[in-house]
Formats: sequence, C-alpha cells, structure tokens
Amino acid sequence: MTEPDILDRISELKELQRVAWQQLARPSLTTFDRCELRNQIRESDAELRYYLAIMSERTGFRALPIEDVGDSLANLNFRLFA
Repeated sequence: MTEPDILDRISELKELQRVAWQQLARPSLTTFDRCELRNQIRESDAELRYYLAIMSERTGFRALPIEDVGDSLANLNFRLFA
C-alpha cells in the first residue's frame, strides 16, 4: 500500500469510529445494536492501530550518524583565582 492509500484508510476509519460513537449515544438503540456498534468500534480500532503502526515505521525516528568529537578534554584551559 502506498502512503496516500494508508492515510486515506486512516481517515476513513477515524470517520467510521466517530459516526459509530455518535450512534452509540442514541437512546433508541436496542441492546443488540449497541453490541454490534461496540464490535464495529473494536474491529476498526484494531485496523486503525495497524495502519498507524505502519505509518509510524515509515516516518519514525531515524538516528543520525554519530559525530566524532575527538578528545574534548584536551583543549580545556583552567584559571585559578586566589
């Protein structure tokens, strides 16, 4: 999957969860409907975490090469005050 496809899927899943949470707040839902909505939220949450992990790996922290600082203590000049 390409990066734009993953970003689109992440947006779709977030929207799906937003709508599901709004529907879950309706008092007219039956117990079965509430259970189905919660299952849908759980499934979309697992898929969303998967895609977010992929994006995190692709854009994650990349360590910079270590810079040789040499002997940094060799150039210290101490002054003693009386």
